[in-house]
Amino acid sequence: MSQTTVVLVHGAFADASSWNGVIELLEAQGVQVAAPPNPLRGIAVDSAYLASVLEQIDGPVLAVGHSYGGAVITNAATGAKNVLGLVYVAAFAPDEGETLGAASATSKDSVLNSALVARQYPTANGESATEFFIDPPKTREAFAGDLSDLQVALIAATQRPIGELAFSEPNGPPAWKRLPSWAVVATGDKAAGSDLVRSMATRAGATITELEGSHVIMISQPEAVTDVIVAAMTAVAPVPVGA
Repeated sequence: MSQTTVVLVHGAFADASSWNGVIELLEAQGVQVAAPPNPLRGIAVDSAYLASVLEQIDGPVLAVGHSYGGAVITNAATGAKNVLGLVYVAAFAPDEGETLGAASATSKDSVLNSALVARQYPTANGESATEFFIDPPKTREAFAGDLSDLQVALIAATQRPIGELAFSEPNGPPAWKRLPSWAVVATGDKAAGSDLVRSMATRAGATITELEGSHVIMISQPEAVTDVIVAAMTAVAPVPVGA
């Protein structure tokens, strides 16, 4: 059987380069990695896109999601026959019918909503829709509290906006009900909220690892996050890591 591919799905306000440190460490161990773009337009569109990516990968997959990417893998992996497990990195793991907007409102640790700026963009049918950015001066407080000033400035300048539908569309049947899962909870997460990430991971029955750091824990502590991914991969992989 083919070696397992680790598919890394980024979250809101980011792109696949947010996984660069983890990718480097995984590939150094001989792990096959893919880090596809997440459209960030809404639950339905983004999950359908990732599902098509997963379907076209030859061999077994371990799906890893950061932040909003956790919701995307939760939906996309539900019908994916080749996905063996899920890893949530400071990520949402929603249940069926749940919206991220309503869930996020329950977090006492998150300050992200107060940092968001709404803007309009044109849609294909000639109408307009809403997307959100992080107000650049609030990037450190709400998103990346443990990074250098340069890293924070780069995130603020290059951030990709997320569509309002990501927060308001209900989620479908969750893949964590049929697949084993792991979760990294960043104790200083003020974006998704440490409390919400922890409660969702507990509900999903995930094996939880708590790390001291911000929402972008995979950037500040790539080694520790990689260790969790490799442990999950070893648990589910039909071919040993590095084989």
